[in-house]
Amino acid sequence: MSQHLPKAHGMNPTNLSGFMFENDSIQDITNILSNSGILLMPTDTIWGIGCDATNSDAIKKVFDLKQRDYNKPLSILVDSIAMIKDYVVEIHPRIETLLMHHTRPLTVIYPEARNLPDNLLPENRSIAIRVVKDPFCQEIIRQLGKPIVSTSANIAGQPFPAHFGEVSSAIIQGVDYVVKQRQHEKNTSEPSVIVQIDTAGELTFIRE
Repeated sequence: MSQHLPKAHGMNPTNLSGFMFENDSIQDITNILSNSGILLMPTDTIWGIGCDATNSDAIKKVFDLKQRDYNKPLSILVDSIAMIKDYVVEIHPRIETLLMHHTRPLTVIYPEARNLPDNLLPENRSIAIRVVKDPFCQEIIRQLGKPIVSTSANIAGQPFPAHFGEVSSAIIQGVDYVVKQRQHEKNTSEPSVIVQIDTAGELTFIRE
C-alpha cells in the first residue's frame, strides 16, 4: 500500500544544492529506496515508478506492479556521466559528446552492463541509461549513491501518464511513497529520445 509520510507542521522546505523541495524529505525517500521500497515520482520526462536499480527485490516489485513482461527490461537514471561508468563496460567517446550536447532528455542503450541485478537486464546484458536533468531526481540519486530504475507510471499496455493527474489509482496505491513535487502541474510531458550504440560505436535512433 502507498505510504504517505506525514508533513511536519512549520517545517521549512528542504533546500539542497540551491533547489527548494517542498513537502518531500530526500532523506526519507532514500531510506525507503534503501529498504526495497518503490516510488511514484516526476522526472525530466514523464511521471515514473522508481526504485534502487541495484536491488533485485525492489526491481521485482516494479515489474509486478506494472504487470510487465520480465523479458522487457527497465531503464535507469543516473546523475552524471561519471556514474554511468560504474554500470557499463565502456562509454564510446561519441556517446559522451552526444550526452553533453543533446538538448532533449536522452536515453542510451549500452551493449554491456555491469554491477546490476540479473532481473534488470535482458539476455544480451544491455542497459538503457539516462543522465537525468531534473534537480529533484538528481538529488535523490546523489544521496542514495546509486542509480534508480525509472519506468513509466502505468500498467503495461495502458497509455503513459502525461502528468500526475493521469496516473491510475492502481499505481498510486501500489507504491511505497508518492512524491509531492509537481503533482499540480498540468503540462503534458513526453518520453525521452532513445538511441542504441553497438560495440563498434554505431548509433541507431530508436525513438526520436
